[in-house]
Amino acid sequence: MILKGNIVDIENQRIYKGKVVVENGRIQSITEHGSDSEVYILPGFIDAHIHIESSMLVPSEFARLAVIHGTVATVSDPHEIANVLGKDGVYYMIDNGKKVPFKFNFGAPSCVPATSFESAGAVIDAEGIKELMANDDIKYLAEMMNYPGVLFEDAEVMKKIEWAKHFNKPVDGHAPGLRGKDVKKYIAAGISTDHESFSYDEGLEKLQNGMKILIREGSAAKNFNALIDLVPEHYENMMFCSDDKHPDDLILSHINALVKRGLTHGIDIFKLLKMACINPVNHYNLDVGLLKEGDPADFIVVNNMTDLEVLKTFINGECVAENGQSNILPIPFDCPNNFNTDFKVAADFKIASTSKKINVIEALDGELITNPIIATAKIEAGQIVSDLDNDILKIVVVNRYSNTKPAIAFIKNVGLKEGAIASSVAHDSHNIICVGVNDAMICKAVNAIIKEKGGVCAVSEKDEHVLGLPVAGIMSNNDGITTGGLYQKIDLRAKEMGATLHAPYMTLSFMALLVIPALKLSDFGLFDGSKFEFTPVNIPE
Repeated sequence: MILKGNIVDIENQRIYKGKVVVENGRIQSITEHGSDSEVYILPGFIDAHIHIESSMLVPSEFARLAVIHGTVATVSDPHEIANVLGKDGVYYMIDNGKKVPFKFNFGAPSCVPATSFESAGAVIDAEGIKELMANDDIKYLAEMMNYPGVLFEDAEVMKKIEWAKHFNKPVDGHAPGLRGKDVKKYIAAGISTDHESFSYDEGLEKLQNGMKILIREGSAAKNFNALIDLVPEHYENMMFCSDDKHPDDLILSHINALVKRGLTHGIDIFKLLKMACINPVNHYNLDVGLLKEGDPADFIVVNNMTDLEVLKTFINGECVAENGQSNILPIPFDCPNNFNTDFKVAADFKIASTSKKINVIEALDGELITNPIIATAKIEAGQIVSDLDNDILKIVVVNRYSNTKPAIAFIKNVGLKEGAIASSVAHDSHNIICVGVNDAMICKAVNAIIKEKGGVCAVSEKDEHVLGLPVAGIMSNNDGITTGGLYQKIDLRAKEMGATLHAPYMTLSFMALLVIPALKLSDFGLFDGSKFEFTPVNIPE
């Protein structure tokens, strides 16, 4: 195969007319050559940190959508499925991903479960990490969310990091808001990246201490605006990532959109492409081509260097996407799961009042962090109920692995005026999480999820919309377009019922993620992530 066009040499920051000769999936030669072709040929885009499961698609279906946008590879942390199915879940992702022409690079999930303050479906201890790290398909130790364990030198945590070092594989970080001597100690333990920085100063401090910073722009957490001004001086040590990308968003765009957005900030195209195409390969030692002779033929063809419209995507010399259409064929796959809880009744979601003031989770649109606030409880017949007038709604987490009493708290800024929304995509243990206007609606939504053994739903007095997720209770058995369309309808229905968040289900899914402060809810109860301890809903008078 011979391709002619404008060759984009990112490393040397030059563009020249030339031709690329590909044989047996590799680039045999790149030479300067006069050509009438006005297209541009450059390395493919790489998402430097993503949980494939957040797309609600298995890897093979994720790939079919991602290649349309010029993505040729991902650095993927499979800790969502690992929290449900353990190491078997990791192997499932690797096996499924290998069946399509796309370069998934999976890590060994370092925190399964994320904390000891919740019920997960599996445990991966240091011996499990040793087994995974010895596997050539595992490229790195995935995000070390247990930063308190690192700071306090927890023996099990440190063993996991040591196994990564033993196999000479990098360690990914997760340290939202960590500053000063704490972040220095965290980095000194051997942790090399962070995708959780949410301010310019935080990102700069981590860069100055030797960390690589990933600009995250996902479906819920959006830190592009906060961090993009770091790029001109620090692009050599920065990358782009999604972290979590819902299917309807993946249909529209991927890393390509972040590069285009960077251009609107006046940032040099070569610096942006270094982050999007080159840095992940070098940091994680990926087998992904960089448009050099002898490399795997992984590259894209775009219309120009401003619009960056992806005309073709090649992986190992195979044209996997062309003119907005994927050439990757669907494959059959199994639907392993771990779901074992009975249907609930409305009375299960009652919470008695013991005071007039309550601790409330304040959700922040576009952020994973929350604010802790104190509110006046709305009390009816001795029970605390949702207060629609003040947008303080009941939130519950139901253990999906066994029959236990639901955990109950309250949340502000969801905005629902009727019905309830629920999901079994609830990081990281993936129990059922639900917000609703009353106990009857909460019960209806929770039972809709239990019936499907996983999914997302929006219910009201008059209707019920459910997207089933039978693969580990977090991924669909459908293709990406179908899944994205169904999800979009449910998202729209949630907003019709009053939800004011840009991505209500993505935000909801992080309200159980205890390692990100401040207040979150696990199936054990309301948790203060700043103090790393449980806190009561009722505030003693």
